[in-house]
Amino acid sequence: MDYIGEHLLPGKLGHFFSILSFAASFVATIAYFKATTGKTPEEENSWKRLARAAFAIDIVSVFSVFAVILYIVSNHLFEYNYAWEHSGRSMSMKYLLSCIWEAQEGSFLLWTMWHCVLGTILIFTSKKWEAPVMTVISGAQLCLATMIMGLYFFGGKVGINAFLLVREKFAEGPMFSRPDYLTLPQMQDGQGLNALLQNYWMTIHPPVLFLGFASTIVPFAFAIAGLWKKQFGDWTRKALPWTLFSCCILGTGIMMGAAWAYESLSFAGYWAWDPVENASLVPWLILVAGLHTQVVYNATGHSLRATYLFLLLGFLFILYATFLTRSGILGDTSVHAFVDSGMNLQLILFVVVFLVPAAWLFISRYRKIPHIAKEEATDSREFWMFIGALVLFLSSMFIIITTSLPVLNDIFGKKWSAGEDREFAYNRIEVFIAILLGIFTAITQYLKYKNTKKADLLKKIALPTAIALVLSILTSIFGEIHYDKYGAGFLAAIHLAVFAAIYAFVANADYIRTGLHGKLKAAGGSVAHLGFGLLLLGILISSSRKTVLSYNTTGINLNFDPGAKENPMENITLLKSVKTDMGKYWATYIDDDSVDTRTKMMFFHVKFHKKDDGETFDLYPNWIRSTKGQESISANPDKHHYWNRDIFTYISASNTMDQREDTAQFRNYPVAIGDTIYYSRGFMVLDKVALNPNDSKHHFSSTDTALMAEVRVYAKDSTRYTATPLFYLKDNIPHFVADTVFAQDLAIRFNRVFKDKIELGVKESSAMIPFVALKVYEFPHINLVWFGFLVMMTGFVMSIYRRYKLAA
Repeated sequence: MDYIGEHLLPGKLGHFFSILSFAASFVATIAYFKATTGKTPEEENSWKRLARAAFAIDIVSVFSVFAVILYIVSNHLFEYNYAWEHSGRSMSMKYLLSCIWEAQEGSFLLWTMWHCVLGTILIFTSKKWEAPVMTVISGAQLCLATMIMGLYFFGGKVGINAFLLVREKFAEGPMFSRPDYLTLPQMQDGQGLNALLQNYWMTIHPPVLFLGFASTIVPFAFAIAGLWKKQFGDWTRKALPWTLFSCCILGTGIMMGAAWAYESLSFAGYWAWDPVENASLVPWLILVAGLHTQVVYNATGHSLRATYLFLLLGFLFILYATFLTRSGILGDTSVHAFVDSGMNLQLILFVVVFLVPAAWLFISRYRKIPHIAKEEATDSREFWMFIGALVLFLSSMFIIITTSLPVLNDIFGKKWSAGEDREFAYNRIEVFIAILLGIFTAITQYLKYKNTKKADLLKKIALPTAIALVLSILTSIFGEIHYDKYGAGFLAAIHLAVFAAIYAFVANADYIRTGLHGKLKAAGGSVAHLGFGLLLLGILISSSRKTVLSYNTTGINLNFDPGAKENPMENITLLKSVKTDMGKYWATYIDDDSVDTRTKMMFFHVKFHKKDDGETFDLYPNWIRSTKGQESISANPDKHHYWNRDIFTYISASNTMDQREDTAQFRNYPVAIGDTIYYSRGFMVLDKVALNPNDSKHHFSSTDTALMAEVRVYAKDSTRYTATPLFYLKDNIPHFVADTVFAQDLAIRFNRVFKDKIELGVKESSAMIPFVALKVYEFPHINLVWFGFLVMMTGFVMSIYRRYKLAA
């Protein structure tokens, strides 16, 4: 059948370049392997020329695939499943770019593109290490190329075809029996980027994070090259700037994700120990451990074996993280993971292809790796740097084992879990890791390589230790750190960690002054450690002093779904246009506005008025309905920033997202004092009828004619409410003032009076008055987290520049 309106050429070109990328990377891998094993310089150079040409073709192919996909989505060619499933006509260019890496195949492509960039740099800079290092990188390109091929071999699918047509994916659909199916309404627009991902962070966070993922292969490849060529220690200086670069970029990607979570997710923080977060953190911790042992080896000859282990494991855990996050195995435990795409075997093989040769080379040549038999002196810098690296490694192992419980459960048929309180399961261990790392970071740099005179050390650290001790005591006393949720022991650990963080900051600042005599060119490590101290201090204070401001004093308590894990008493109910007392603030729900009716993104305007100084500010938290998969609503927060704290808000409940016309009618009941009326969620009793009430709400005199019924409402959950509907005459005209029990979606009206009874009208409706439930937190000194991170990354950049100059 000839289909009308299809544009098949882009898909054919894209698939051709996908296959060409696979072929070119295969040739590059073989040619670089032969160049590495060449017996003469002529043979090596001959194979190297072929390998470079093949890698160049791979680069052209990979970027051509990306260009074709971008062309398809930007020109809205919805005959292609990629465009139909991930893009839409209303999306701006930044989201059209973002939708490319929303898909699994697009994220693999992004990873491959960064390998192309890094490989090009290595071809021009790695000199004698080019052939073995590029063998590893070309091999990785070969594996990644299979992820986007989308071919079938012996009935099994290899990769995902990014150029699959919609009619090919849904071949059984009756609409595709028509040659003009593209004219059907459902083909005029795509499903669009998931509304939950329509955030500017989606444009910048994945590219940086995947550059971090891709960069871990470089120190891994140098380590493989050293083992392969049996030049065990020659590569470490050349590779050190790359290890620093990988730690810097991967760390930046991780913290960008933390900032995105803080800005866009409602778990009220920047880190929730989510399995996908952990899967990226673990390789970073191992790489940082490897970085420190690499520095130790370059300075003293110690810790080369540990350096091999850490750098090899850093990349291998990136591959393992790829399996965890893309296999679907974390689907029930993570909000970030991909769903199962049927590539689990291929993902496992991706890990095995690198794990087996790396393990074989490391184990078989372990004894040949140079090792100084004499152990490091316990008063030497290298000893404590190694201990610090070991602590980082053990921390990473604890995190990855706990994160991998779903995998272990599948293997052993168990039901292990971290418990209901996942965050505390990690924090109770990691707080002690933080204490050790803070103290090591403060003291170790004052030690000398080989050995240190104790008297000199004590003299050098006396002042920063005293300053840190005083500052930490003042912080603990006046900083109002009283986080006793998990008992006195955990609170004591937090105070120790505060001291360790301040100690790291003060000691490193002092070391730059005294140890380096203010020479900033050599201070990259100290600046990074100083930033780590600030980052750690910000994490401790902002987390332990996080305060709920939205305690509900309105008497309108909502019944949250148990899965929401929301405490009704910590979510204040705001009725539209009603100024409500919220402790230090008045809060008023002003209005709401749907800015995108297709995705149903709704912003809620909430005005805050500070009681003590009269300051006012407006926040606009929003709700976004997921446009893909199971329909759900995500609460995106908004924040008001001060220099020393953030006011963090999100909407936890509302009846406005699907606000509809109120068609419910009042049902009339004649009742006497003590009579009962039943409604769907409980019953109500008429307690009394007051003549001309005069209280804080009503002001009638003896000359007026007004009756107020006092009705006691009893809900099924045993909650009690009081409603006071009113009837009065003014200028001989009757007026009815209904009262509303919002928590029960109930309105009660005083209709009329009989001889010994009155008539009440009762209406049940969820569409009466708009309301929201608002959660508000105060995060003290949250800016220390972001500032500390920026300082730490500045230290990494300074170190990269210095080490690059030294290695040149």
